[in-house]
Amino acid sequence: MDTKAVFTTLYSVCEENVAFFSGGPKGPQGDAARRLVEALTLIQDHARSLEPVISGFTAIYHHFDFDQIPANGYRSLVKVVRCCLLHIIHKGRYIASNRRSIFFRAAHNAGEMEAYCSALCQLRALLYLAQRLLHDNSHGNLFFQEESGLSQSFVREYASMHKGCFYGRCLGFQFTPAIRPFLQTIAIGLVSFGENYKKHQSGIGVAASSFFTSGKYAIDPELRGSEFERITQNLDVHFWKSFWNITETELLSSLASMTSTQVRVNRALSVPPVPFDLPLVSDPNLSVTVAPPVAHSGPGPVQMRLISHELREGQDSEELLAISRSEGLSLGLKTKRSPRSPCLLVHFHGGGFVAQTSKSHEPYLRSWSQDLAVPILSVDYSLAPEAPFPRALEECFYAYCWALKNCHLLGWTGERVCLAGDSAGGNLCVTVSMRAASHGMRIPDGIVAAYPATLLTAYASPSRLLTLMDPLLPLSVLSRCLSAYAGEGIFFNPQGLSTLSMVRRDTALLLRDFKQGASNWFHSLLDSNRSVALPADNSEMSCSREFPEGFEPLRSEQLAEMRMQSSPIVRNPYMSPLLAPDSMLRGLPPVHIVACALDPMLDDSVMFAKRLRNIDQPVTLRVVEDLPHGFLSLSQLSRETREAANVCVERIREVFTQQGPPLTTQKHRKLERTGQGVNVALEEATRLPRGTIQEEQLSLQGRSEIFEGHSSVGANRQNSAESRKINA
Repeated sequence: MDTKAVFTTLYSVCEENVAFFSGGPKGPQGDAARRLVEALTLIQDHARSLEPVISGFTAIYHHFDFDQIPANGYRSLVKVVRCCLLHIIHKGRYIASNRRSIFFRAAHNAGEMEAYCSALCQLRALLYLAQRLLHDNSHGNLFFQEESGLSQSFVREYASMHKGCFYGRCLGFQFTPAIRPFLQTIAIGLVSFGENYKKHQSGIGVAASSFFTSGKYAIDPELRGSEFERITQNLDVHFWKSFWNITETELLSSLASMTSTQVRVNRALSVPPVPFDLPLVSDPNLSVTVAPPVAHSGPGPVQMRLISHELREGQDSEELLAISRSEGLSLGLKTKRSPRSPCLLVHFHGGGFVAQTSKSHEPYLRSWSQDLAVPILSVDYSLAPEAPFPRALEECFYAYCWALKNCHLLGWTGERVCLAGDSAGGNLCVTVSMRAASHGMRIPDGIVAAYPATLLTAYASPSRLLTLMDPLLPLSVLSRCLSAYAGEGIFFNPQGLSTLSMVRRDTALLLRDFKQGASNWFHSLLDSNRSVALPADNSEMSCSREFPEGFEPLRSEQLAEMRMQSSPIVRNPYMSPLLAPDSMLRGLPPVHIVACALDPMLDDSVMFAKRLRNIDQPVTLRVVEDLPHGFLSLSQLSRETREAANVCVERIREVFTQQGPPLTTQKHRKLERTGQGVNVALEEATRLPRGTIQEEQLSLQGRSEIFEGHSSVGANRQNSAESRKINA
């Protein structure tokens, strides 16, 4: 059904139902009929205003594609609006077919239509903001290159716009139906967790209490939506660390392990902070000394996890056992050892730079180790806000170099190595490779980055408008994570607890807090005076000039706590590689990006691919449909997520098997959008001028002397490339 047919069908369905329910009976049924008529009439009004806007975007959004691959934020916004309209048509047809039945629930269906009417109103507002982006941006550029002006307007609008409608009845409507039950479970768990947050000392304790209060959110979608909005707008980054780290507990990780592919080697490693030498690529007789991480907290061990489906030579050596943590497990060590693999996958996990470890990503890593028949080294880098930039980068770089130096311990011959990561981990894959190139040492044979964060500034883009409705990546949460990584409001843990230590502490407090949770459950049953925050059309809250006269989006009763990112460090190329100069990007290996069409960070992937293609760097982009940011962690949930994860496996396999230039992009059924042929040059506005980078580097020297400042070069320093200094 084309766009015009969608609107025509919508008008027909709405008008038919309005005619039926107009002048209905009085009483409860009459009130529900009146609500239906009002919602359907307002939906038609929104649709009539949206139709020319959608047509306008459809005519031009192909200009923002990369390499004829039909994917960018403008396309995503249009797709989400179309999806909302199709849901309304489906619901309208259901009402038309069942409205005469004695089992027809008029009030329930009125609530459904009101929710989608609210969602359509907010989507209309987003399209108006996207029109501003289209008007103000340079040709082909998806980002507004300033944090003031339009970017600031978007943040201001986000802070006041109502979002609860996207987290109640309409939760996840834009995604594949297979993962919507999971998203509903996450939303119910989140709001229950948030209600009990700060009443306990441990994340698992909050989870225990939340178990008893989750029922009311399961049966009341409006309450769930308003509470979800309150939590995402106002709770701090430590709440999100606690919530996301629930998956790190021994109970849940053990359950995940039981359902995952079984591997013979699963060792947690603690590599001591010892400097070592690596040869230079330009002259193997010369070397560069790699120093251990020191930023913010001084030298400390780097935590890693070695996963291998087969036991390979060296993986049970005494040298490796000496640095293994007791938490690590190895299975089948008495079996026959396989030869060393010619390939190694080095993995950096996602989690917004603030949460999760390799445990959270272990299920799909185990599967990858079997499918690719290679050992995997996943790095448990230190997390913000306790360890802000550049600590994670230092540790990931050190781990990569340590793997090159100690291939004999990992069951690897040292021949081919690929870096892979998702979200924040994708960012680290790129920046680690940039740093390796700046040192003059060996770079990986390829990078596979899933939905990477390549621009950590508060620049507005059409795909970032999707943060208004995304249940996994709301803008307020994203901004808190990035602020923590940038070191704003740095928090240091006085006890020096690692992420894994804090998880064990939480588990130890489970029984005590579970008892308290039961008590809170009984109290919640008696709490009948809880108020429900409803969207308010507060004209005094916002006198916005971003929208046409006569239109105003729904507003929240409570403003989100939003702050524009002001620290210059977010524009450092080692933090936002999209802003790196061409000279740094030319040192990268082939980059393979796997993005999501409905991801708020889609434009990060599209624009980074354009940057690389513009300087003739090998790059491929694949875009999967109907899945959210973070689909790798959901790979066991559905066929769609498994197929998307297999796209990443295919790209990694290409890195391991490819000898020449990258293969041309191939289509992967209906799951991905790919193409080839047209070079789309990125505007100069997307590049940070060289002088600006130098000024930032000077201004950041006082915070941390990271890169070459912490890597002393060996005795032979004749190589000029080796001695370059890039301070952050």
